[in-house]
Amino acid sequence: MISGLTHDLALADFAEGDTPLQIRKAAMGDIGPILDLINGYAAKGVMLPRTEFELSENIRDFTVLYAGGRLAGCGALHFYSPTMGEIRSLAVDAEWKSHGIGRRLIEALVAEAETYGLDAVFAFTYVTEFFRKAGFEVVERGVLPLKAWKDCLRCPKFQNCDEIAVLRVLRPAQWAASAHTFASQHEEFGLIQLPAVRTE
Repeated sequence: MISGLTHDLALADFAEGDTPLQIRKAAMGDIGPILDLINGYAAKGVMLPRTEFELSENIRDFTVLYAGGRLAGCGALHFYSPTMGEIRSLAVDAEWKSHGIGRRLIEALVAEAETYGLDAVFAFTYVTEFFRKAGFEVVERGVLPLKAWKDCLRCPKFQNCDEIAVLRVLRPAQWAASAHTFASQHEEFGLIQLPAVRTE
């Protein structure tokens, strides 16, 4: 599978106590466990549900982390422009929370974004402190390419969204230049205005 991850991040083995852990790019055989994990959270209203068809189309976006042969967490890097991507579908099995699984997934997804030369990555979240520790900053809404709204349109909270947008700039000099160009060409790319990082 072609991937932007370097080999050490694409197939990294480590351990949590006596349990072997492996982080790698997802394969088609991971679709079932990813669906179970994501849709378990969706049933609680904290994530959007996904279908087998959606995951099949987007499996190359996903990175998975297995603990002792069982899926402990997953996350996806979805590209929206030549300079920007979204970290989404980040989920950790309840039994593996507080073990650094989410942090390792974020590190792998950010490394992938850097390999592809993205200037920034964003996410929508309820857990801003977790993302702050990973180098993200809270931003005003509006950084979204219009295509992202296709997910929002089927969310039950669309009219009253309480998620918070966070952004991590990966290449500050390029980001400053690309944000200006990006905003000036938003109609051509089908995008809306980028937000500024909150200074409060």
